[in-house]
Amino acid sequence: MILQEALQSATQTLHRAGIADASVEAELLLGHVLGISRTRLYTEPERSLTSAEAERLRHLIGRRLAHEPTAYILGHCEFYGLDFRIDSRTFIPRPETELLVEEAVELARHISRQEEQVIIADIGTGCGAIAISLALALPQARIYATDISVSALQIAEMNCRRHAVRDHVELLQGNLLEPLPQPVDILVANLPYIKGLEFKDLSPEIIDYEPMIALAGGEDGLDKIRQMLQQTPGKVNRRAYLLLEIGQGQGEMVTSLAKGCFPQASIELVSDLGGVERLVKVGL
Repeated sequence: MILQEALQSATQTLHRAGIADASVEAELLLGHVLGISRTRLYTEPERSLTSAEAERLRHLIGRRLAHEPTAYILGHCEFYGLDFRIDSRTFIPRPETELLVEEAVELARHISRQEEQVIIADIGTGCGAIAISLALALPQARIYATDISVSALQIAEMNCRRHAVRDHVELLQGNLLEPLPQPVDILVANLPYIKGLEFKDLSPEIIDYEPMIALAGGEDGLDKIRQMLQQTPGKVNRRAYLLLEIGQGQGEMVTSLAKGCFPQASIELVSDLGGVERLVKVGL
């Protein structure tokens, strides 16, 4: 089998199974098997696959047909223009969460004009994608990254070393804000916010493979956000900011929770490119 045929066959198989973006996923899987870029797939169409390569491709397609996410099959994913190691110990970073990084970078640059060093905490860091993206964008900032999951922090450690920010990002194991050693200027958090009743509507890729601890937000989806807000006093500096990613339709409820904890705060809802309210920005 030549490369062109393998790509066409993989695309058709994934498409018949109802896999969205079947052609892109076929490119990713075949490129992974051959160790080449997606671009080279089209510059070497007559390249022959060895029997071992063809068998490995069939195996990976079988995993995808069983609804295993492509990021877990490949062992890595892209976020904020960077490549991160990933496996089932951590939640897969979503593109919409890049808005959280963009807003935090903008706030940090504003604060740094007035302060010597900005201190940021990424709460529920998972694979470390947010913390590492911030560290690379803000080399003068001090960044803490917390997670209750020891296994998630193992992946975050690997990614910190991979991106050479281990001396810049301090990984801390514990529940939300509890392990922070000092007050911070910016809290960023992409915490679990899926409501209990929403789980029945999730795809098998999510419900069967991603860690439940990174998904379940309780009956109204806000258990972890509520808990973090309650922990905030004493964990932030004067005039600090909180950036919270939220689920669709949760803006009003999270705004109310934040207002209840911080009556004098300024609160803004930030929408993503699709017009969905994605972040709650709280200025203390």
